[in-house]
Amino acid sequence: MTNESSATSHLSVAMATQESDKTETTGVTSMISSAFGGYASDFYMRLAVVVMGVVGTAGNGLVLYALFASKQHKKHMLIVNQNILDLFGSFFLSVTFGVHLFNIPLSGELGHWLCAALLSDLIMWWGTNGSMINLAFVTIDRYLMIVHPAKSKRWLRPWVIYSACALSWFVAILWNTVLVFSSAKVIDGICRIFVFDDDVARIASQISYIVVFYFIILAIFIFCYWRILLVVRRQARVMASHSAAGPSNASQVQSHRIQSNVIKTMILVSALYIISWMPLSTYSLLSLALSWLSYSDSRYYAILCMAFLYTTTNPFIYATKFNPVKKILLEMIPCKKTPVEPTALTPSTITRTTNRRPAQYKERY
Repeated sequence: MTNESSATSHLSVAMATQESDKTETTGVTSMISSAFGGYASDFYMRLAVVVMGVVGTAGNGLVLYALFASKQHKKHMLIVNQNILDLFGSFFLSVTFGVHLFNIPLSGELGHWLCAALLSDLIMWWGTNGSMINLAFVTIDRYLMIVHPAKSKRWLRPWVIYSACALSWFVAILWNTVLVFSSAKVIDGICRIFVFDDDVARIASQISYIVVFYFIILAIFIFCYWRILLVVRRQARVMASHSAAGPSNASQVQSHRIQSNVIKTMILVSALYIISWMPLSTYSLLSLALSWLSYSDSRYYAILCMAFLYTTTNPFIYATKFNPVKKILLEMIPCKKTPVEPTALTPSTITRTTNRRPAQYKERY
């Protein structure tokens, strides 16, 4: 009887402990959910987006510093504008979703303006969509310089480059401001975007956004880089056929390097753009047919992390192609040591080395 009662008491204590652990865990989870709005998984996905924004801000700021330190900012203004837009978008990505971590109750006129200006991710998309447009301008710039070098000298004037930089900002700011202020609404104290009274307007805005900022830019990538690849291959064949026997190997190696760099850039830019932004475009299209898809749940935040992975890695694809920028970045590594070239051994150096023997060594021998 004593053993049975002891076993029963131990069992009851163990069950009570497990129940208390479950209750405590459930209480912590519910506390996170109630404090930050929604499920706990949504909170962690929002936190991951904030981390992505911090990493993107640091990376773009580092490359932007290297561009100015290497004196490349005057030669490659579109690349500098690309990094500024990515830096702007990444910074406000972390700020906006940092505010999203907390369940801020919205009410009145102030709540509507807070929803439209900050919680709707408006400022973040200024930089992000401007970066997409500027990326298309960078591709067109490279296309004209390689495929049409004579025309590019007449067309690519400094005022044209500065106008392209300004246009990328203007189009992104105008597009997103009109779209957000016409569709952002506060419903039950929660900020909602893309809320239209007319279904036709909602479908038209979503489809036009996907066409402009995904498919058109993707078509520019494919067309321009494919033409660049054809021109580089043709130039490589011409150089190989007209070169002499001696320097032909050097010319072939040089053209081979140019061709491989173009192919690598094309693959990195096009493939990374398709992979990172396709899920978000697909999600936006599915949201037109499936009403239960939301822009404020963990699925959307996970897809957004994939999209901003492109913004984080994009500046390194372009800016680190320049040797002066790579040199600045390598010099910033603390443990990086500059290799010392070995000195060639000549009879004179051997004589000088042997004559530098210590006095004790001379006396002994």
